[in-house]
Amino acid sequence: MTDANLGAAAPRQTLSAAEARLKKRHRAERLFKAQGVAAIIIAMIFLVVLVGRIVTQGYSTFQTHTLSVAVYLNPERIDTSDLSGVNYDYIVAEAVMKKLGVQDDDFGTISTKVQDLVSRDFGFQLLNKLKADQTLIGQTVTVTGPLKADADLYFKGQIERSTDEGDRKLDNQQLDWLDKLQKDGAITSGFNTGFFTHSDSTEPEQAGVLGAVVGSAMMLLITALISVPVGVLAAVYLEEFAPKNRWTDIIEVNINNLAAVPSIVYGLLGLALFINWLNVPRGSPLVGGLVLALMALPTVIIATRSALKAVPPSIREAALGVGASKTQTVFHHVLPLAMPGVMTGAILSLAHALGETAPLLMIGMVSFVPGVPEGFTSAATVLPVQVFIWENASERAFHERTAAAIIVLLVFMIVMNAAAVILRRRFERRW
Repeated sequence: MTDANLGAAAPRQTLSAAEARLKKRHRAERLFKAQGVAAIIIAMIFLVVLVGRIVTQGYSTFQTHTLSVAVYLNPERIDTSDLSGVNYDYIVAEAVMKKLGVQDDDFGTISTKVQDLVSRDFGFQLLNKLKADQTLIGQTVTVTGPLKADADLYFKGQIERSTDEGDRKLDNQQLDWLDKLQKDGAITSGFNTGFFTHSDSTEPEQAGVLGAVVGSAMMLLITALISVPVGVLAAVYLEEFAPKNRWTDIIEVNINNLAAVPSIVYGLLGLALFINWLNVPRGSPLVGGLVLALMALPTVIIATRSALKAVPPSIREAALGVGASKTQTVFHHVLPLAMPGVMTGAILSLAHALGETAPLLMIGMVSFVPGVPEGFTSAATVLPVQVFIWENASERAFHERTAAAIIVLLVFMIVMNAAAVILRRRFERRW
């Protein structure tokens, strides 16, 4: 082969090799994009399955079935000197039996089976009415309240007649009574407002999330009042005023490490520091807020420092150039411009704290609390702990309420995260 042919073949070989490498790079890029899309699709599938499972299990909680019945307040059964000692459940059962056209037997079997269909809320309503007005004794009053949880589940299709009678809590006679009451218009369905206006209860049909929501709000207030000011000031000092030396480097490393510490460790710290040493009331919003404030501090500090770093140096130089002091420059110019990032970090840290359970279990917030906390040192529960308690309950209806409580918690989380996004976009400045 001549030198001319060799010279012509070399560029062709070089061009061919370059095209092969280019095709290989393009193929690798397409593969990488496909892997990214596949990862997003898989993540979305898991998210849809998770949320779908929660919604399908919990949406029925927001519907309830109520019974209206006329109750005769028999003077022979009511002792005016001890209204709290009266068996109001049996009085209500008598009224329901009369409506059904059945009578109790000598062993009280029928009345017991009827009481298994009617919530004890009816009895509390009668007691409160008589405490307010004893002249109602001897009269007939109409009361409306929820059915027992199992009776409610029957109308929601979660207890079926096709199931063997021995495998369900309600027998065929009780189901017949429920069908008759519904046909007569005594049982109606509607939105379950009691789920949002009642606190925890041993009766599933009377259990609600009000106490947990109030406890969560009180705890988050303590967390915000401590973690946000302290975290922002610490970040400002470290980023703007602290000398750059070995000690500040050690502090920065430890702050980053604290952000990755398991949350249960903060619970152990709170148990030792706040409860055993400082004697803060166990299981109260105060101790819960203090523990979560410690956990939220690293996140607030890291987010605030990032926001401060994003402010251009020219802002600082311009402020100093017109005679502002270092403190004036930071607090009058730099920090206001960094505030969108600061607010975003604070809200996200609080949203993270709202969903924590492990540290709160360590400080005694797992106890049964039937009412709304009266103060920051009162016994309280929060939404994540309420979910934990209900999920471990034996009654089937509590599992339905577990999913509903998770939906409420997710709504709060979505609102807080949406607020962070909106605030950031509303006030963010692009340099």
